[in-house]
Amino acid sequence: MAGFLRRLRARRPAATPHPAEAPAPTKGALFADRWWTVDGLRLHARDYAGGEGDARVPVICLHGLTRNAADFEDLAPWIAARGRRVLAVDVRGRGRSAWDPDPFRYHPGTYAQDVVALMQAAGISRAVFIGTSMGGIIAMVLASVRPDLIEAAVLNDVGVRVAPDGLARISRYLGRTEPVGDWAEAAAYAKATNGEAFAHFTEADWLTFAHRLFEPAPGGGLRLAYDPQIAAPITAAAGAPAPDLTGFFLGLSVGRRVLLVHGQRSDILDRATVNEMRLLAPGMDYAEIPDVGHAPTLAEPHALQAIGRLLHAAG
Repeated sequence: MAGFLRRLRARRPAATPHPAEAPAPTKGALFADRWWTVDGLRLHARDYAGGEGDARVPVICLHGLTRNAADFEDLAPWIAARGRRVLAVDVRGRGRSAWDPDPFRYHPGTYAQDVVALMQAAGISRAVFIGTSMGGIIAMVLASVRPDLIEAAVLNDVGVRVAPDGLARISRYLGRTEPVGDWAEAAAYAKATNGEAFAHFTEADWLTFAHRLFEPAPGGGLRLAYDPQIAAPITAAAGAPAPDLTGFFLGLSVGRRVLLVHGQRSDILDRATVNEMRLLAPGMDYAEIPDVGHAPTLAEPHALQAIGRLLHAAG
């Protein structure tokens, strides 16, 4: 993977502008905004207090490729209510974090270093990591450079390889730039791109989902809450073999508790890869989320039970 990342960084297109400042969270939000700066970029995380002096090991939540901290707006308060501080990160180029003028810095190595800087700024020496899809890859990469920072980890529907069908599906909509007119249209988009994963969702669920995906567009309407240029490194690597993350996974799983959450109908994490990972890490916890694709929201009962068990065993 290191060679893969070097090839990506070698190609640098023209810079893209930073987005306008996103609107502040609604009054009464359960979190505080935390900001820190890396590479001159102002980055953002939601900081949920766990109470009782936050004495337990905190949790850091890392979202998927085109997503943001809002993905954890159900899970993070649930964990915080159990006495742990939770930081839900907007990875650079997503949510309220600044867009990078060099899109070829959009890769897991950069994101891992951003997490290190966040932990230093927040006074956190060790954390439990919950990573969805790309967020799980960030956790694996972090384990290779700063293993001392990781107490335990949850890998949500991500493994040592990405299944080609899922990668092809994501590529079809990655980098969309056309705004939508209103929240009804945003909900329709969310359903069209994720309907296979959440066949049980109601129209109200899709509207909630849309509010996690979209933000007001500067010229009116709504846009997806990420820099379209996050697609640049993936486009540049088109046709290259997908990186094998086995070494990174072993670096994460050896000597610490890890939970693998798997959407039963996932097109990103297939059954063969799950079986391989369970052989590589026989002590790893495992939770399959029935009738869900990529990626579980982690608000499902099976997911919450498994995460609760991991957190109970953590410091």
